[in-house]
Amino acid sequence: MSHLIPMTARGAEKLLQELKTLKNIKRPRIIKAIAEAREHGDLKENAEYHSAREEQSFCEGRIKEIELKLSNSQIIDIKKISNTGRVIFGSTISILNINNNQAFTYKIVGDDESDFKKNLISINSPIARGLIGKNINDTVNISTPGGNVEYKILKIDHI
Repeated sequence: MSHLIPMTARGAEKLLQELKTLKNIKRPRIIKAIAEAREHGDLKENAEYHSAREEQSFCEGRIKEIELKLSNSQIIDIKKISNTGRVIFGSTISILNINNNQAFTYKIVGDDESDFKKNLISINSPIARGLIGKNINDTVNISTPGGNVEYKILKIDHI
């Protein structure tokens, strides 16, 4: 049996919305486009038909991918977990880079949800791995591509 992959409730909701759109809007539109393209005759040289079939293949692949991710995920709603002052999956953490006195705020999320530009960092990133299990006011030393960086945990939120 494979282990479950952590996913935030927000991440699961985004995937469910995409799945709903693919199944209820995109899939029927593609089926209609294929039917219309078939009416144009010879399928070998029918660019619309081949384009629609390619889009259908991509759509069905994405549906299967989302369904698999959701079936193999452990959905964690951080808002329902009491804040003990310890960094856990789903926490939003404010940290201070002691080396340059810059503060950052990150939310620890699953791999599929991570987006560094939106301050959503993967549970498997070096920063998240270094922060998990630590408490407010702890100082952690994290190995980054630019060298070791020392961070102080300023705040932990469950939002």
